[in-house]
Amino acid sequence: MGRLVMLAVFLMTVSIVNGQTASNAPVFKEYHGVSIGMAADEVRAKLEKIKKGEGQDYLAFSDQESAQIYYDDKGKVTAISIDYFGGVGKAPTPEAVLGVGVQPKADGSLYQLNRYPQAGYWVSYNRTAGDKPIVTITMQKL
Repeated sequence: MGRLVMLAVFLMTVSIVNGQTASNAPVFKEYHGVSIGMAADEVRAKLEKIKKGEGQDYLAFSDQESAQIYYDDKGKVTAISIDYFGGVGKAPTPEAVLGVGVQPKADGSLYQLNRYPQAGYWVSYNRTAGDKPIVTITMQKL
């Protein structure tokens, strides 16, 4: 039994040293195949109906889902912001994005931002209050 406990502690220590703990591993890693650090040309090849802009692109998947993709001066993705309108039916849950549930405020709104230094970015989940809330999910390079 003592050896088993020692082995478990050792494995946990190795995981923590390697930065592979569940608490600092992002759940939300990409959006429609687009991830932080990807080149603008790759993004534009993956996504249809993208509206190119200077330093950012915009796309609307439907009346209820749109996204903005931001680039640095080298054309690499630095941030992705996704909005879900008209209720939360199509929006992913906080658990699907952050890996944990988020306690709503009294008005029904909620917000949480998780930083993932090993992955090099943070992810936030924001839901407004009201009958038809807007959910915004943002990934941004640290």
